[in-house]
Amino acid sequence: METPEPNQTTTTIPRPLLKEVAVKIVILVLLGALLGLGHGWAASRFYSPTRLAGFHTGVVEGALMPAAMPSLLMGKDLPIYAPNNTGRGYNIGFLLGINMCGTVFFGVAFWRPRNR
Repeated sequence: METPEPNQTTTTIPRPLLKEVAVKIVILVLLGALLGLGHGWAASRFYSPTRLAGFHTGVVEGALMPAAMPSLLMGKDLPIYAPNNTGRGYNIGFLLGINMCGTVFFGVAFWRPRNR
């Protein structure tokens, strides 16, 4: 006759879950670093106060806006919104870019691979 296993009262994080969380953190940090480098590169080359920013510029600036946070915290003054823009088209592009960036970041954070 087999004896039932005793109830375990301590909860531990299983190793595969811990590894999955660590991998996601590394991916998010690398993605943030790449976006930060992209923002620094693009801001110095494509941003000009005399240029009229349209929809496409709004998408790019919106997507790179969250990556500006580390540079702003370190004291570097980066433009994150073009004051000389086309209006509604630029604003829609800017919001679309922010949402795309959030989807990428949170998509990576909450993505769970299928078991095969």
